[in-house]
Amino acid sequence: MGNKEFDKENFKEKLEASGEFPQLYMFKFIVPNGKESEVAALFPKHGMTTKESSGGKYVSATIQAMMKDADQIVSIYEEAAKIEGLISL
Repeated sequence: MGNKEFDKENFKEKLEASGEFPQLYMFKFIVPNGKESEVAALFPKHGMTTKESSGGKYVSATIQAMMKDADQIVSIYEEAAKIEGLISL
């Protein structure tokens, strides 16, 4: 994720092999300070935990959400990749 292209099919296979769906999935992102609301918009029904970096330039965001299948997870990562400066962990 990040700026480089990722192998969506390989990622999806790994997700499907990780357990049965639906499952609780943890998303972690790092975004420039002020962009955390854009991440929160991807998860309107879920709470988000944030922590500012020591220099205050970045914010880490963690969201736990019940996902119905691997396609739903991949879709969220694709939408998140559109946020400028976002790093997916």
